[in-house]
Amino acid sequence: MPFSASLARGVASTAPGTLHARTVTGDLCVPPSPGRTVRFGRGEHPDVDLEVGIDDLRVSRRHGELTFRQGHWWLRNTGRQLVRLPRGRMMHTTTEPVPLTTGYTPLFVKGSGYREHLVELYVADHDDQGPVSRRRADTLRPQTWALDDDERLLLVVLGQRYLLYEEDPRPLTYSMAARQLVHLRPDGNWNERRIEYRIEAVRRRLHGTGFKYALMHDRSEERPSDNNLLHNLLKGLVESTTLVPPDLNLMDDAPGGPEGAPAGQP
Repeated sequence: MPFSASLARGVASTAPGTLHARTVTGDLCVPPSPGRTVRFGRGEHPDVDLEVGIDDLRVSRRHGELTFRQGHWWLRNTGRQLVRLPRGRMMHTTTEPVPLTTGYTPLFVKGSGYREHLVELYVADHDDQGPVSRRRADTLRPQTWALDDDERLLLVVLGQRYLLYEEDPRPLTYSMAARQLVHLRPDGNWNERRIEYRIEAVRRRLHGTGFKYALMHDRSEERPSDNNLLHNLLKGLVESTTLVPPDLNLMDDAPGGPEGAPAGQP
């Protein structure tokens, strides 16, 4: 049974703060009681309350726990492998416990090789009526962002490796992109300075619109490089399907096509 369906059986009738948890091998529902602890891992009951990664020796017998205190469920990693939370946040055994927010939180236990074991968590809110089945409802479209023709071409050239879904892609340099753009749009007056200006304008426009990754320098933290911000921009545009592989057709006039080496690249 889907996790949302199992939640629907009891969330509406449970108290705020009730924890629902599910893995591929089990599920549980625990009311918010001060000091109550829920343990998960490869072990068996009574060592753990929820089993996860039962066939993976990289998963600890007691890999993590959730304790209710101060009105929240606090997550702690007690295993040897890392636990990954949304937005790439990692937890080690030395990491301070973190409180769960109400609603849905997935966490992943690192296992053998590329394996990651999913633990789905759901904390009921005060006015929570539980997940409602929406099987017949229309699928929501991904949130995308408007780009003009020049911006799209520029971003496709800079981010062609992202659109080819390469592992660990990085943007083309501005100088490489400028040489390719001069070939594609000889009358476009493309140069490194103009590229930098246009990219900064896009980042400023999309900043604060719900974009998934940071696009501007955070004055309260160490200043990141512009290349990292460009990486964030391209990664977010590709993941949101604002930029899609057919956009590579914009580069059909480039020497060797989108799969060939950009002009000036060895």
